[in-house]
Amino acid sequence: MEFNIAFSATADDLEGLTILLCAEERALSGEAAAIVPEALFNRAADATKFSGKSLSTLDLIAPEGVASDRLMIIGLGDTTKMLEADWLKLGGKIGGAIVSSGLERATILLKRPDDQSMSIEQIMNVVSGMKLRSYKFDRYKTKKKDKDEDNEETKVCDVFVAVEDSAASTETWARESGVIDGAILARDLVNEPPNVLGPVEFADHAKALEKLGVEVEILDETEMSDLGMRAFLGVGQGSVRPPRLAVMKWMGGAKDADTLAFIGKGVVFDTGGISLKPGAGMEDMKGDMGGAAAVIGLMHALAARKAKANVVGLLGLVENMPDGNAQRPGDIVTTMSGQTVEIINTDAEGRLVLCDVLTYTSREFSPKFMINLATLTGAIIVALGHHKAGLYCNDDDLALQIAGAGRATGEEVWRMPLGPEYDKMIDSKFADMKNVGGRMAGSVTAAQFLKRFVGDTSWAHLDIAGTAMGSPQTEVNKSWASGYGVRLLDRLVRDNYE
Repeated sequence: MEFNIAFSATADDLEGLTILLCAEERALSGEAAAIVPEALFNRAADATKFSGKSLSTLDLIAPEGVASDRLMIIGLGDTTKMLEADWLKLGGKIGGAIVSSGLERATILLKRPDDQSMSIEQIMNVVSGMKLRSYKFDRYKTKKKDKDEDNEETKVCDVFVAVEDSAASTETWARESGVIDGAILARDLVNEPPNVLGPVEFADHAKALEKLGVEVEILDETEMSDLGMRAFLGVGQGSVRPPRLAVMKWMGGAKDADTLAFIGKGVVFDTGGISLKPGAGMEDMKGDMGGAAAVIGLMHALAARKAKANVVGLLGLVENMPDGNAQRPGDIVTTMSGQTVEIINTDAEGRLVLCDVLTYTSREFSPKFMINLATLTGAIIVALGHHKAGLYCNDDDLALQIAGAGRATGEEVWRMPLGPEYDKMIDSKFADMKNVGGRMAGSVTAAQFLKRFVGDTSWAHLDIAGTAMGSPQTEVNKSWASGYGVRLLDRLVRDNYE
């Protein structure tokens, strides 16, 4: 179901679904209390033991004395303890209620039960949560539950959000909706089947951002070879689909402002190469480009809201396949930096892509910082599960900024260690380093590998293997792909670099 969202100053026409908010101890705002008859509310709440607990619901079908076909009251709990991410979750709960109702019109009275004014940030979080919750990837299904009777058009719900300042909300949402569109773009790309989305096709999606004012350059394998990207190219030499390096630039800041760099691992499908993965679950490796999806989604978000910052986003796009020409364990490759790498396991390919892109980014843009995102290791899932991404960073201030943005958006991170004792684990007898350090501390040694290619530049590595795909179902995401990282990094730029 798609939402057409509009803001209004009052909740007048209550046809279809009406949603009200309630704090603990059944506290309603004055406007909400005027809509639902007190006797009806108390009787229904008593019968269901509804008290206004956070995200609890009281659902009334064809309520007597109310013009709505359906009336839903959603609990907020203690409003004094609500964090920014809680308003996003509330929006997800509201969005889910609208989708499950199947109705084509909904009115939301977005007024706090404590009669305090809702901030524009709280309103945007609620509406963003609604839109994220409405997402569904079903383009390859021939029979869809949320289509009309003729199975031709997706159902649309006209959603009217009653707020104190509808004009300001309308103006802000016109800009901020682009951030959510960026997250949805990331979800779409991760969900796409690998026969549809190869490196060239992914690069075409990057090129499409030119319509938003993003400057895009696509480097092919010949250009990358001329640059000496032997590690990157080695990953793709077993595939008939050629690799691409997509370079996206959004220069919305002052001419003399620092450039910020974001780099995404874009392995569009990862068989493991000669070090072939087990067959069970290999279909999930279509999501091994979740880092690149986050970066392209971020660039969409920044351009759509006209961010006042200078940002480059780079995508290392490649497919890792077994073939007579594929890279072998035991091969030694020379990276763009001149450092050599002994290939121990061809399934540790993401770091080989990223190391050359990190070198290219550092030399080409001299950025204030580089942040790379990658579905890099299964080891990070063992360490952190699917709820937080692993953060590795050589700059304490940058690490704090990323962690703060994670708490604000609900896309949380957990800082992991770096150190010389881990670095020694990737030393090689035959080259400068090897591409794996053994089973122990696998996510850490992968980060140590990348750290060898950043020099003195401030750098952070986000291992998002557990959060970008196969992510847990939440109030704002019912998709296999979460779009993790888009809102996190947009918030990092917004709060610290604009």
